Amino acid sequence: MYPKLFRIGGTGSAKTNARIVLAVVGFSADGQALKERLDAAVDTYRHAHNKEMSVSACAQKLSHLLYGKRFFPYYVHATLGGLDENGAGFLYSFDPVGSGERVACRAEGAASRLMMPFLDNQVDLKNQYQPAVEGQSGLDRQPKSAVPLDQETALQLVQDAFSSSVERHIEVGDGLQMMIISKDGIEERFSDLKKD
Repeated sequence: MYPKLFRIGGTGSAKTNARIVLAVVGFSADGQALKERLDAAVDTYRHAHNKEMSVSACAQKLSHLLYGKRFFPYYVHATLGGLDENGAGFLYSFDPVGSGERVACRAEGAASRLMMPFLDNQVDLKNQYQPAVEGQSGLDRQPKSAVPLDQETALQLVQDAFSSSVERHIEVGDGLQMMIISKDGIEERFSDLKKD
């Protein structure tokens, strides 16, 4: 099985001091080629400017790389994550021709149709409303506002999304690779999914 998560930027072959993560699903050779081109662009930026590329600039570069191959596109969907200039989480999702949007959560790949409704409900709180007060009709209820999740809750939601999708979709793998991005760097975790 080929990895779908890659560290972008940083130095050395292990990229241990990288601060940006690229996730690609689709044709793995195209995903590897895209990762190498983006990583080379980030390295070139570091050498030219003597500083690391911001995650928002990296997202813009990724969009340009994808759009530049729009007539013979990379057969991948890409998601780029990191911390922005204010230390807040930054997640950008791209289609194969470089059109992207900043999102709170994203699922791509084989079981994305199973995971996205769950994540929309649990992360963005879509279709969740404040409890009705006495004398108020159901139509007058206010929607709940989404709030940032703590790290353990977010990790548990990811684990739950994959655990439930592996029960219903044969193409979901037997293992889960997670990269947690914080001000201290990127922590990588692996966990097993259902094996039978």
